[in-house]
Amino acid sequence: MNTSTAIFSCSAPDLAACPDESLPEFAFAGRSNVGKSSLLNLLVGKRDLARVSPTPGHTKQINFFTVNGTWRLVDLPGYGYARVERAERGRFSSAVAEYLADRPNLECVFSLVDSSIPPQESDLQFVEWLVENSIPFVLVFTKIDKVKPAALEEITGAYKAHLAQWSDTPPVMLTCSSRELRGRQSLVALIDSVLKPEQKKRQAKKPPLRDTPW
Repeated sequence: MNTSTAIFSCSAPDLAACPDESLPEFAFAGRSNVGKSSLLNLLVGKRDLARVSPTPGHTKQINFFTVNGTWRLVDLPGYGYARVERAERGRFSSAVAEYLADRPNLECVFSLVDSSIPPQESDLQFVEWLVENSIPFVLVFTKIDKVKPAALEEITGAYKAHLAQWSDTPPVMLTCSSRELRGRQSLVALIDSVLKPEQKKRQAKKPPLRDTPW
C-alpha cells in the first residue's frame, strides 16, 4: 500500500466540526508524549506530516490526514498530562469520547502504549472503555527500542491479562519504534486488511450505470 500521498486535511475541536463521513478512518490515541505523531509520520514515510513536539499535550484538536484520497488517519489529543488545565483536559476527553463512540466511519483505534514504562492506570482505563463500548482497537506498544525483549514480553503480558477480565477475545497487539523505523509494515498490513473488504462493500453499493445518451 502506498501511503506517501498523505496530506493534512483539517482540525476539529469536536465531533460536530469533523469532516464528512465518506471515508473510512483509523484513529491514533494514547497518553501525551506516547509517540502518536512520530508513529503517524513513520506510517506515511514523512517526517513532518504530523508535528512532533517535545512538549506533552501539544495536540489539542482532532487532526485529520487523508491518504490516497480514499481513507483517513486521525490524530487524537493525548490524555494523562497533568500540566494541562483541568477544564481543558475535560474538553479534550469529552471530544475524544464523542468522536470514538459516535463516528460511524471509524474502522479501528490504534491505542498507543509506552512500552518503556510500567502499565499506567490511564491506559488501562482507556482500553477498558473501548471494550465496554464495543469499539474495535489494536494495542500498539511504542518505544520498543528502549526496552529489552523480556521486559517487553512482561508488559504486553500484563495488558493481555488485564483485558482478559473484560473480554474473552485476546487483543490484537503490535510493537513499533519510530526511532528505529520498526513496526510500519505490520500497521500497513492491518489497515490494508480492513480497507479491502470495506472498499468492496462501497463498490457493491454503487448504483448501476445508466444507458449512455451517445
